[in-house]
Amino acid sequence: MTQVAESVSVEVAGALVTIPKAAVVDAWLARVINGAAQAEALPQPIALSQLRVGERYAGLILGKDGEEGYHLVLLPGEVEDKTWEQAKEWAASIGGELPNRREQSLLYANLGEQFKSAWYWSGTQSESTSNHAWRQYFGAGSQYYDLKNNEFRARAVRRLPL
Repeated sequence: MTQVAESVSVEVAGALVTIPKAAVVDAWLARVINGAAQAEALPQPIALSQLRVGERYAGLILGKDGEEGYHLVLLPGEVEDKTWEQAKEWAASIGGELPNRREQSLLYANLGEQFKSAWYWSGTQSESTSNHAWRQYFGAGSQYYDLKNNEFRARAVRRLPL
């Protein structure tokens, strides 16, 4: 009997990156059938030299709805007791942005130990009301939206193109 894995996991810069088997098979078939030109579309590995002091590689964010995929990097440092706007300003001041909801899920899965068991602002505004934004609890991984003038912790990320 043959067992087929549902995903492939690879350690990259201390983080475990998991890629669904369909993505691996599709990439392999593209290389075999269409040659090297198609294979250039495959995600390229990150060079450790691209990481700055104190940064942590979080993993690969696969493209969605026609968007390009990218590598996600967690920047060093964090702030607490900041409103959403203050948190966004702080992240920009250190050369990053607040992670979106999808990125926060990846951060929780791959670098959860880098966060306190607390709520952290996301860069994602609520779709239903403009005075709310999303946040994630890194003690359990849950996400919820809250008033932007409430105060929570924040971490910043940067994105490296594939």
